[in-house]
Amino acid sequence: MQDWFLSLDPTMQVFWGCAIASSAVFAIQTILTLIGMDAHDAMDLDLGDGDTMDTGGAMSLFSIRSIINFFVGFGWAGVCFSEDVKSKMLLYAIALVVGFLFSAMYIVIWKKLKKLERNGAYKITDCLGKQCDVYLRIPAKGEGKGKVQISIKGSIHELDAISDGEQLSTGTRVNVISIEGNTLIVSKA
Repeated sequence: MQDWFLSLDPTMQVFWGCAIASSAVFAIQTILTLIGMDAHDAMDLDLGDGDTMDTGGAMSLFSIRSIINFFVGFGWAGVCFSEDVKSKMLLYAIALVVGFLFSAMYIVIWKKLKKLERNGAYKITDCLGKQCDVYLRIPAKGEGKGKVQISIKGSIHELDAISDGEQLSTGTRVNVISIEGNTLIVSKA
């Protein structure tokens, strides 16, 4: 194997070296991810005092994974196009473009996957101004509480509610007009 590698011209040594080394690291990362030992956040490349070039959404532009993806694309593009492209400068340019595309694809896919994560937490103030349905009858103003079903951040919640006027029967559509503590003040829609 060593004789084969040393017999290559320096350009091909660069491409094959990048392709083999980065593919090996990529395979290890993939296996670790599949068996649940993925530690993406622990693998971000620190740039000095812990800052990374964050692109938002907890995805670092210069993470180990995006750099590995760059070298996988760069190395294999150089190897694959070496027979067809005779100009070394053009070959390097193509390999760089493919490497950047691999890295960009990884970042885009990762951001899309992160959007699938959902935090079910909500603030009671998220209810203000929304419409909802009476779940348990709400007595007239000052006579007690009932319940409403309200959709907040894509999930349905049952919350205590007080009418601001008349009694509201089950199924009535209401507007949330204010909030007192953890109780919604509602009026007929």
